[in-house]
Amino acid sequence: MFKKLSLVLTGALACASFSVQAEDWRAWNIHNDGHPNTAAMDRFSELVSEATGGEINVEVFHGGVLGSQPDALEQVRLGAIEIGNFNLGPIGPIVKEANLVSLPFIFKSVPHMFRVLEGEAGETIAAAMAEAGIKPLAWVDAGARSFYSQKPINTPADVEGLKIRVMNNDLYTSMISAMGGNPSPMAFAEVQQALKTGVVDGAENNFPSFKSVGHYEVTTHYSLSEHLIIPECICVNTAKFDALSEDMQAAVRGAAEEAALYQRELWAVQSGQAREEVEAAGIVVNEIADKGPFQDAMVAVYDEYLAANPDMADLVEMAKNTE
Repeated sequence: MFKKLSLVLTGALACASFSVQAEDWRAWNIHNDGHPNTAAMDRFSELVSEATGGEINVEVFHGGVLGSQPDALEQVRLGAIEIGNFNLGPIGPIVKEANLVSLPFIFKSVPHMFRVLEGEAGETIAAAMAEAGIKPLAWVDAGARSFYSQKPINTPADVEGLKIRVMNNDLYTSMISAMGGNPSPMAFAEVQQALKTGVVDGAENNFPSFKSVGHYEVTTHYSLSEHLIIPECICVNTAKFDALSEDMQAAVRGAAEEAALYQRELWAVQSGQAREEVEAAGIVVNEIADKGPFQDAMVAVYDEYLAANPDMADLVEMAKNTE
């Protein structure tokens, strides 16, 4: 759905005469300096100004200074903040279609995730989000989440009996329970100490987060299960976007798509660097040759989810059938 606009079009839009009065927009971003999303959101701000000839100016507030993610989501929905760089995980409770990305192993890989989101399934999710007041302009990378603990995890049986920290979402707790583990939802800030003291045996996240918060210092193994691939988006208040002329909409969307491509490039580099750094620090990274047993263990999770959300069945199949 998000096709890159040509620089020729962007340049033409920048020179166009817009009848809309100049606007100042605010953008929310939870990440800090050095993060790919921070650089991408700054790039988005520059591109919007260029593409609209200064008719729209976006000031990005980094580090979550405009509030927590749930607060910022609500502010964007209400139009108090115009733009947000959000993870789709917290959007799931607001927009059930967005919860698709929180189903374990729904995506085969990060490239597969983007193919799903840029196809019919992504159109369905985007339309539902827009209806809720959070219109996605572009999808950005947040990597694949994998397990880390004091031992390698190669099969679901290796999770049995382990206390694993997960984000607070019923799908994530069900995922761990289905493998015989003990899910332990807790705030992210508490995980380091919990791992160090043995309150939990393991956790799960992507390489950059595993490295940046120091979880690699209190674990020994990182197992590439890639069980959750939860993207982020550059989203705009729907009413604010719909009020723009078609040319202005194209300019803003094009800026978001360009910034998203930039973010994906930065993410790929930093993710690779983070892996190299934790391995150099002594972390054993083990590839999982066959993820089939993990996916088989999720059958009960999917059955329970679809029993409670039968209207999601077609969207789930759409994602699964995307090549």
